[in-house]
Amino acid sequence: DVPAWLKSLRLHKYAALFSQMTYEEMMALTECQLEAQNVTKGARHKIVISIQKLKERQNLLKSLERDILEGGNLRVPLQELHQMILTPIKAYSSQNSSTEEHSRDADSHHPSSLIGSDSQGSDCKDSAAGGMQQHHLPGCEGESGGAPLPEGDLPGQFTRVMGK
Repeated sequence: DVPAWLKSLRLHKYAALFSQMTYEEMMALTECQLEAQNVTKGARHKIVISIQKLKERQNLLKSLERDILEGGNLRVPLQELHQMILTPIKAYSSQNSSTEEHSRDADSHHPSSLIGSDSQGSDCKDSAAGGMQQHHLPGCEGESGGAPLPEGDLPGQFTRVMGK
């Protein structure tokens, strides 16, 4: 949601400019390109810095995951995740992940799929909270384990951190 992100930066007057760009074009913007579009100097600088922060989200998520696993305070990671969810996030797609996601969608109750864990969690809403935690958390740990996610899979990394 680029317009909401721009509004959070108080740059919503440039929403029309961004509406004509692809995600990749937006992520590759330079101050020179913005200057050519008559974006003010202060706004250009703010946009370029904000885009640089968008590029660093994958590393931030990895750091947040480490902090959570080390038993740190959850307040900061939750604040970071809240801020991140307000930024533009491109859906991750590759040949392998598309095939895997389609098989997950087709078999949504499979225990190793994230969708399956979510639906099991919602089925357990009426049960005691302790029972749901015992059933749900081991599934999350087993799924994300130490398996690295492909570079650029921001939604997957975000979901993984939320699972922790």
